[in-house]
Amino acid sequence: MPNDSQVYRSTRSSSPKTISFEDAIIQGLATDGGLFIPPTIPQVDQATLFNDWSKLSFQDLAFAIMRLYIAQEEIPDADLKDLIKRSYSTFRSDKVTPLVQNVTGDKENLHILELFHGPTYAFKDVALQFVGNLFEYFLQRTNANLPEDKKKQITVVGATSGDTGSAAIYGLRGKKDVSVFILYPTGRISPIQEEQMTTVPDENVQTLSVTGTFDNCQDIVKAIFGDKEFNSKHNVGAVNSINWARILAQMTYYFYSFFQATNGKDSKKVKFVVPSGNFGDILAGYFAKKMGLPIEKLAIATNENDILDRFLKSGLYERSDKVAATLSPAMDILISSNFERLLWYLAREYLANGNDLKAGEIVNNWFQELKTNGKFQVDKSIIEGASKDFTSERVSNEETSETIKKIYEASVNPKHYILDPHTAVGVCATERLIAKDNDKSIQYVSLSTAHPAKFADAVNNALSGFSNYSFEKDVLPEELKKLSTLKKKLKFIERADVELVKNAIEEELAKMKL
Repeated sequence: MPNDSQVYRSTRSSSPKTISFEDAIIQGLATDGGLFIPPTIPQVDQATLFNDWSKLSFQDLAFAIMRLYIAQEEIPDADLKDLIKRSYSTFRSDKVTPLVQNVTGDKENLHILELFHGPTYAFKDVALQFVGNLFEYFLQRTNANLPEDKKKQITVVGATSGDTGSAAIYGLRGKKDVSVFILYPTGRISPIQEEQMTTVPDENVQTLSVTGTFDNCQDIVKAIFGDKEFNSKHNVGAVNSINWARILAQMTYYFYSFFQATNGKDSKKVKFVVPSGNFGDILAGYFAKKMGLPIEKLAIATNENDILDRFLKSGLYERSDKVAATLSPAMDILISSNFERLLWYLAREYLANGNDLKAGEIVNNWFQELKTNGKFQVDKSIIEGASKDFTSERVSNEETSETIKKIYEASVNPKHYILDPHTAVGVCATERLIAKDNDKSIQYVSLSTAHPAKFADAVNNALSGFSNYSFEKDVLPEELKKLSTLKKKLKFIERADVELVKNAIEEELAKMKL
């Protein structure tokens, strides 16, 4: 029988009902609008961590972690190992997520965790290659003995601020019985990001360019999930960071990089710094910490869209009136969807006396208030609890650009290391922490979420003053150079309207031959 870390409940539910891992992944978002979480976070003792796990390959470590959250009855060992092997065989690095250590020299212990070695050159690949294989695995098993007209199909609908879309498409392209629709805000993602999505020719993939912001796109996706009639007709599935499998897959690189940064020793202090928009990437670090990995602190690095930084300083969760367009567009959001998962655990610990049902009621009330009033205020104990695990820094556009320049000049391992603007937000925040802490014993792991080639304008504007710099020669991979020559496939949605999007999905589904 599955244990409490292998069943899932909604963050907004005050019912004792839980569902299976498979149902949580396929459904994506709970019917009450909440996100799926395991009520219990499994514990790993220090002996297991440092005697066993520290010596494992990325793939074997992924298996050890995922096994704790997925019941053997749902996915047997051999199948789970095969899913992991296939998911990471597409990466350009044998280590999957290599750690570049002491980038600016030994004196600062600044390490950069490169998460962009997957097929779309972004950290989302670590999760979405796995999610794509999971969807296919569950569908093939369900459909194995059914006649063609009875076979189940999934319509995946997602919103992207840049990297999620292409990673989802590359994870799901050509998958049997799966159709993929990705919404993105017209003119608000980089040209290469758009090309990566719109040049994929597979018949089961369609991009929808929506006039509006990323938050408009995300609101539409959430409305589609809340539409029971549309949902039951098309069996809608989620690949956005709201899907639990994405958080699960991302946990691995926290453990893996921790062991690289400390040479497998538990005596060294480690802080992780994460460029944060939707909060999914850093939430995986929270789970790793709560499982027993001795992370000293998780630092949230935001750009000028700073809802998370404001919350940690004030306890007020308030969406801004307007999203700022920054050099790090994947973080240009008004609401951090995954933050709700953290709030559930904090509510249970500090307000609900460990009661799951009470925690669900509290979180539901907060988000009803957010929907009605555009904000909610939490109790002081929630902020104090969050501050035990998290700190935050806000980084401006100017500081982002200056950091790209500074690291290009100061880097020695390798020389002239080039950051993308999201990674630069993280590195800028890391340098502030290094200065504040003034402690040479701390290792700082700053997450690099995308390849610099994906953000040519920001990188070129920062580095064009260096006479020996060339974007074509120093940054742009051959694979990405070819994209501009390929035919685009996209559909424009003239207004951020859920009915227009639903109509477009149904029109395209009628043309697809799955």
